[in-house]
Amino acid sequence: MDNDELIDRVRALRAQGRSPKQIARAVGVSPAVVTPLVRALATEDQPGLDDVVGCWISPGWSTGLTVADHPEWPEADLSEDGPEGLVNVLIARQDRRSRIRVTGYLVDVYCLGVKDVLDPRVLDTHALVEFTRAYFSAYSAPPLAAPVELACHLVFGAVAYARSLGFEPAAGFETAKDQLGPWTGPSAIGFGREGKPFYIQGPHDNAAAIIKTLERSVGPGNYHFLLVSM
Repeated sequence: MDNDELIDRVRALRAQGRSPKQIARAVGVSPAVVTPLVRALATEDQPGLDDVVGCWISPGWSTGLTVADHPEWPEADLSEDGPEGLVNVLIARQDRRSRIRVTGYLVDVYCLGVKDVLDPRVLDTHALVEFTRAYFSAYSAPPLAAPVELACHLVFGAVAYARSLGFEPAAGFETAKDQLGPWTGPSAIGFGREGKPFYIQGPHDNAAAIIKTLERSVGPGNYHFLLVSM
């Protein structure tokens, strides 16, 4: 493959979270060739403020939350069958050669913070449309176009809130958070349902451990929970 093809392959594999050694094996060259490329791409891929292709959040994102001094942020009511307390955030930034780098976050805004991360991946423009539709398919209403500022307040704010309760974000967040851009805080959003932690059990949660953590961090009677039969 020529140099441009090699760079494109290294970029795509790096977006999947592959190590330099794994990338070298996949493209059939030595680590000594790949490592400088990975370092150069790491510098090149630092997100700027003018490369945002799109940012979307799920409808009903503010249900149960308080939001201060941002009437310009989009809002849409959550349908009765929507997943209350869970917010999907998707951000797309311009990559090279008409490619788009997409990162997603599943945020429990009532208790646990970032529960899952979609590692950065590279798509073309046509694939982005279908991918966005699929990413928000759990909601009966379409996603809301949003400023990156709101995504930062949601994601970083929810992480800070969850940490105050004793919960760390999902694996991969430390890498994926860079795609949101810089953040200084504090968030303009008040988390928890009506200001109080509300744990809603998910299919892969250790519910007993989570409730034990809430007992330690906020004490009996200072949180709500909903356990679901699995």
